Amino acid sequence: MSVATLTPNRKRDVQVAEIGKDTLILRSRTWDRLKFEVEYSRQQGTTANSYLIQGDKKALIDPPGESFTEIYLEQLAQHLDFSTLDYIILGHVNPNRRATLKVLLSQATQVTLICSRPAANALKAAFPEWESRIQSVRSEDTLDLGRGHYLSFITVPTPRWADGLCTYDPTTKILYTDKFFGAHICEDILFDEDWKGLDAERRYYFDCLHAPQAKQVEVALEKFSVFGAKCYAPAHGPVVRYSLSRFTYDYRQWCQGQKAQELSVALLYASAYGNTATLANAIAQGLIENGVNVESINCELTDSTEITRIVEACDGFIIGSPTLGGHAPTQIQTALGIALSAAAKTKLAGVFGSYGWSGEAIDLIESKLKDANYRLGFETIRVRFSPTSEILQQCQQAGASFAQNLKKTKKLRTPRQVLTGNQVDRTEQAVGRIIGSLCVLTTRDEETHKGVLTSWVSQATFNPPGIMIAVAQEQNADSIRHLGDKFVLNILKEGRNVRRYFSPQSTLGDNPFANLSTQTALNGCLILNEALAYLECTVTNQLECGDSWLIYAVVDKGEVLENDGVTALEHRKSGSYY
Repeated sequence: MSVATLTPNRKRDVQVAEIGKDTLILRSRTWDRLKFEVEYSRQQGTTANSYLIQGDKKALIDPPGESFTEIYLEQLAQHLDFSTLDYIILGHVNPNRRATLKVLLSQATQVTLICSRPAANALKAAFPEWESRIQSVRSEDTLDLGRGHYLSFITVPTPRWADGLCTYDPTTKILYTDKFFGAHICEDILFDEDWKGLDAERRYYFDCLHAPQAKQVEVALEKFSVFGAKCYAPAHGPVVRYSLSRFTYDYRQWCQGQKAQELSVALLYASAYGNTATLANAIAQGLIENGVNVESINCELTDSTEITRIVEACDGFIIGSPTLGGHAPTQIQTALGIALSAAAKTKLAGVFGSYGWSGEAIDLIESKLKDANYRLGFETIRVRFSPTSEILQQCQQAGASFAQNLKKTKKLRTPRQVLTGNQVDRTEQAVGRIIGSLCVLTTRDEETHKGVLTSWVSQATFNPPGIMIAVAQEQNADSIRHLGDKFVLNILKEGRNVRRYFSPQSTLGDNPFANLSTQTALNGCLILNEALAYLECTVTNQLECGDSWLIYAVVDKGEVLENDGVTALEHRKSGSYY
């Protein structure tokens, strides 16, 4: 999805402010995209938030990654004598953060690193010389900094961040949430005063980072609930003060919504250097955007019993692996064996992975699944070294294709239901079997553009080429109810979830076009560049029928935007509602 950068063209900087007693935030800010991963594709910039608590002892929470190392340490030195720093608390550890730690620890040799046990193991493996300086903690462990700053720790492991650790300060009532309750957006505003305006960024961040691990997120929320937090201090985006209860509620609802999806995919992977995990995240996003529940499984951290349970319950499964020494990691070999024995042969499967010099692990998994007669939901993805933005887009599209293929498979295999008095009326069921092309009808009212999602469209005449559209009274389509009104009918492509921007349940704000790439048609209405095709039309007749208007329009101009695409269709179970 192409989205224009809305933030000003400014140099990277570090914003420093007081957010509580003895507590500073240091926000390393970039007004550009920063990275090419799917989670950053909104192109609103981001902040890497770090926090300094200066009690009798001093603790630094979550220094940023290496892209900010120099400017961050320069700014930190203006507020802290490095020789007086006692602790560095890590919400999680990754290679970028390790680069900053390496420089910081060379200047503050007395510091103790506080982290979870998995993070401690990773740090000791990467820097054996630090072993005596690393202290691992568990949930309910505490650290007294003096002046009332009696910190409590909460371990919050997830498939993506097995070493997750959050910290609570009862004096300021700040909960340092690391990857929870964040958003990739860069602004001068420190807190969430305009929290409603953040809805789209917050939801997108959740879908990219947390939707595939909704089960673990719910466990974390329960752990957070025992603390009387008045403020969330996340790793990215604004500090949450004004919408704390609403944001918590949203997280719970989003988790429930993800788990309630009709179809579920198990996404099993291991990642030696993070590349395979990045591919997995992009595939997961494509699945989620197409209404499929994803259970992300880091096979290095999940026991065989849990893998078996998830594989047996899912509708499809996808396996991703690096290649190490010409082989798949032992954990992936185990997961593959479980899938071959526990997953029905009717389940859809998929394969992806990254490698350095060869890709034997990917080929092995693919051949084993094909030999066992599993059908693959997308062409196997093989990536050498780190993925590019183009490759991640391909992965996202692969996830979307897998979702669509899964839905088709499910429909073919769903047994005919026996109707009862409590079920939908037979006539309504029969009418609901009429399907139509899924389209977005765009209109213009002076300088205001509007979009209506519809599937009640059909060709009505050959000469001149004309179409008929049924528009419900509540669809607010006054701009096409009069003779001479102009509109563009954007015919959507299967596998692209453009409809979410125009559905009644959309949380993406009053202007859905801000999230989409568009161009202006000759008649002044908007063309969606992600559409399969479009028609520029003029209304020549209309008739009020029942609860809808029937609109007849002549097609003035049309164009196919993608020759190889397939039209998206709307399938309904009943003719009594959309």
